[in-house]
Amino acid sequence: MAGIQMLPYGDVDSNLRAMAGCAEGFGRHAIGGLHGSLYIVTNLAGTVTDAPFFCNDGPGSLREGCRRNEPLWIVFEVSGTIHLSSYLSVSSYKTIDGRGHRVKLTGKGLRLKECEHIIVCNLEFEGGRGHDVDGIQIKPNSRHIWIDRCTLRDYDDGLIDITRQSTDITVSRCYFGQHDKTMLIGADPTHVGDRCIRVTIHHCFFDGTRQRQPRVRFGKVHLYNNYTRNWGVYAVCASVESQAADKEEQKSGIIVSEGDMLLNGAQPCLLTQNREVAMFHPSEYYPTWTMETAAHSLREILLLCTGFGQTFSQDFVGGKKIPASDAN
Repeated sequence: MAGIQMLPYGDVDSNLRAMAGCAEGFGRHAIGGLHGSLYIVTNLAGTVTDAPFFCNDGPGSLREGCRRNEPLWIVFEVSGTIHLSSYLSVSSYKTIDGRGHRVKLTGKGLRLKECEHIIVCNLEFEGGRGHDVDGIQIKPNSRHIWIDRCTLRDYDDGLIDITRQSTDITVSRCYFGQHDKTMLIGADPTHVGDRCIRVTIHHCFFDGTRQRQPRVRFGKVHLYNNYTRNWGVYAVCASVESQAADKEEQKSGIIVSEGDMLLNGAQPCLLTQNREVAMFHPSEYYPTWTMETAAHSLREILLLCTGFGQTFSQDFVGGKKIPASDAN
C-alpha cells in the first residue's frame, strides 16, 4: 500500500540498530542497547517442557540477557512462547528486538524498574495472570523508553502501566485487544510526584478494549493518529491535573481533542475547564512528529500495520546473518 510509506519510521528496519534514538515524541532519546554487544536468545526458557529452566534462567535465556549490567541488543534465533513464572526485570540500556521471529510472553510480563534507555520491539504479550500483573510495567523512576510494534492482550491488571515518576516514553504502532483496563499513566491521586510523567502514544490500535486508552493522572500525554474501536466504558480519561493533548491545540482543560473522525455515534471530548489556563503543547518539547489526517485510509493502514509483525526473515537480522563472533 502506498499509504504505508506515509507512516513514521519508514527506515528503521534498514539495518538492525537503525531504530535506536529514532522514536517520535517524548521517548525520542531512547537508544536501548545501541552501544552494546549482540545477545542472542537461543531457548524458550521457562516453558512447561523445559524443566531445568523453569525459572526462566540460564545461558541463552531472555531473562539472562535482560538482567545483565551492560548495554545489550537482544535478538532471537527461536520462535515460540516464553512462559514467565515471575516478572522479567529489564536493566538499563537494553533493546529487546523480536523482529524476524514470533515471540510471545505469557504468565507474567516485563518490569522496567529504575532503568533507562529501553527499546522493546515486535513482541506479543498475552495471558498474564496474578495480582498487579501487567504486560509491561514501567515503575518507578524509569525513563527514555520506546515500546514499538507490540501486541498486548488479556492480562489480569493493565497492558501497559506507567507510574511512579517514570517519564519520557513513547508507545507506537502497538495493538491492544481483549482487555478491560488497558493503560494507566499516573499511579493514584495522592502521588504528586507523577507530575513529571511525559508520554507520547501514536499510531496505535485499541481494538475493543473497554477503558483506559489511556487513563491519565498528573502527567502530560500526547496522542495522535490512534484508532480506538468498540470501547465499553470510555476511550480516554484525564484527571487530577493531567493534560492530554490529542492533535495540536494548545489550550487549557482536561483534554483537548481536535481533528478526530467520529464514527457510529461516538461523541467528541468536551472542554469544560477555563480555556485561558495554558495547556502544554508538544512543540514545547520536540519540534516534529508524523501526523496524518484522520480518514478511512489511515484507519485501514492501522488495521494492517499495528502490533507484532515479522519484518525480517527468519534467518536474517537487519538484512544479513548475525556473525557468531558478535553474539554474547
